[in-house]
Amino acid sequence: MSKGFLLVISGPSGCGKGTVSKALLERNEDIVFSISATTRKPRAGEEDGVNYFFIDEDKFSTMVDEGKFLEHAFVHNNYYGTPKEFVMEQIENGEIVLLEIDVQGAMQVKKNYKNVVFVFLLPPTMDELKNRIIKRGTESEEDIERRFKNAFEELDFVGEYDYFVINDKVNDAVIDIENIIKAEKLRVKRHSNIKNQVIKQGGK
Repeated sequence: MSKGFLLVISGPSGCGKGTVSKALLERNEDIVFSISATTRKPRAGEEDGVNYFFIDEDKFSTMVDEGKFLEHAFVHNNYYGTPKEFVMEQIENGEIVLLEIDVQGAMQVKKNYKNVVFVFLLPPTMDELKNRIIKRGTESEEDIERRFKNAFEELDFVGEYDYFVINDKVNDAVIDIENIIKAEKLRVKRHSNIKNQVIKQGGK
């Protein structure tokens, strides 16, 4: 059995990471979602252990000191981190693990781990990005302006990713990511014994 891999989907706040990831998971039962830990308060409808692990700053700090995060970052006045153990176990078992994180976190993962496929989710326009943040209705005017300013800075990192997907229509974005996954599954480096498998199936 070949190893799985980590699929990182990230991009600016408001680009639709959560919506696209949710739709991707609903259509693909073989993809495992990696739940991040955060010190921010839950938004309406979010559940602890489902959307995020909601923890306080003391517990977060302890987990950092004990090396229990795959990555962690301070974003928009809150801490976010990816618990390491779950992700590594799933990859060893041949699973594709979906990690939906911010750009800072993605760059940490890229620095420290190799078996990762990076997808940068882009809005169709920056005006649409701002509209999406406003329509969420979960941030103050000050938060909206900060996230929009940060979005321009985050766009500079698109060149660090393997692929980009423009999220104009969610379904189209999901199909694009599914195609990326299909291509990655067929990478020769993920199947070191593919020659022997073919020979064996041929009866020689």
